[in-house]
Order: sequence, then C-alpha cells, then structure tokens
Amino acid sequence: MAHIDVVAEDIALDEPTLVEGLPGVGLVGKIVADHLVDAFDMDYYAGVHCDGVPEVGVYRGERSALRPPVRLHADAERDLLVLQSDVPVSPNEATGFADCITGWLADNNVTPLYLSGLPDQSDEVPEVYGVSTGAGNDLLDEAGIVPPAEGGLVSGPTGALLYHAERTNLTSVGLIAETNPQFPDPEAARAVLEHGIEPLTGIGIDTSDLVEQAEEIQEARERLAERMHQAEDESSQAEPMRMFQ
Repeated sequence: MAHIDVVAEDIALDEPTLVEGLPGVGLVGKIVADHLVDAFDMDYYAGVHCDGVPEVGVYRGERSALRPPVRLHADAERDLLVLQSDVPVSPNEATGFADCITGWLADNNVTPLYLSGLPDQSDEVPEVYGVSTGAGNDLLDEAGIVPPAEGGLVSGPTGALLYHAERTNLTSVGLIAETNPQFPDPEAARAVLEHGIEPLTGIGIDTSDLVEQAEEIQEARERLAERMHQAEDESSQAEPMRMFQ
C-alpha cells in the first residue's frame, strides 16, 4: 500500500516547510535537495513508498544500511523537510505519487516548495520565478518573488504535485528557475537557494561551494541526466505555452 513510513518519531516538527527535490530538467531540484541535506547534516526521517517509486535499494559508500530511493530528511532546528530522490518517478504513476505525497503533507501541516527548471540557453544569471496554490501567493509577495512573464505549464511528477496542491487548496509554492536543459546546472540551483528558498524560509544557506564544485557535481550526476534525456517525459520541467495562445 502506498504510504510514507516515518522512522524518526523522536524528531519534532511544527508546521514545517518541505523542499521537493525530484530529478528534472537541469537537475535543479536534485542538486538543491542534496545540498540542503549535506549542508545541514539532515536526519533521515521517512521512506516514501508511493506509486511510481522504483523498488530499488540505495546504499552509500562506507555504509551498509539500505534506504529507499525516495525519502524525507528532517532538520528539527530549522523546521525543515527535504524530499530527496535518487531516481526518476515514473510519469505513468505521477497521479498516484502526487496523491500520496499531498495527502501526507496536508495531514501533517507541511508547506511544500516545489522546484522546476525552465529550459534556457542564455549565459546570463538564472532568474527564479514563483507560482502558487492556496495562500502561497502571500508567501511569494513577502519574499519578493515575481511570477513568470509568460504563461506556461509544469510537467512531470512535479507538475502533478502542483496540480494536486491546487485541486485540494493546499498552500504551496512552485519555484521555476531558468536552467541549462542539457546538463546539470548548479548555478540555477544556487539561484533557487539564494533567491527562492532563503527568502521564503528565512533560513541562511551557504552556497559558496556549490558552483566551485560544479565539475564534481556534474560528474556525479551525469549518468542520471543521461537517463532523464532518454526518457524526457519523466522529466519535470516548466515550459511556455505560446503554441496554445
């Protein structure tokens, strides 16, 4: 049965914020999630056993304990959750996955920040835009985050999460960052952290090493990026809707 299995009942959270890090275009969410988990040494909090999650075991170097490929990490001090994923979620199961996640978020008074990349080939500093559901627009206004200049849509599992948030009137924010569509983009991830997550949460985040380690980040995630290119419909991304207007 689809569920989220909390394994750290001793971690006390009070209406936390969740940062979603599913793999998508530019791997923006993946890089952001990994950086937060590492930077704050976040605790493993729950396994995500929802529809669409591949049944594989994930292990870490010099550690024997297996963990699920999609999981939640928690930081009680910052009242923060991070949804970390080492695999793409099947697009064919995105509806069931989003329903599973959204129900748990609503039951636990969690405000999610969903992350997506907007393909952009320019060499300029990535812009970060905001969309919202429920009372999320107030959060964007307080953080000074503007909406995209053009209409568009967010696809893939992240799009399904936003759809379910809107359908259930769950307060959420979608952060859309301009990103390189071909390669992992730590610069776009840094923009999301500095101009999106930090002003929304009030949490100071050191990103100085993120771009300095861009080559290492790209090498570590290149195989995942290749898998995403081979199955583009699995990739969550934002895209303009000019062709429909």
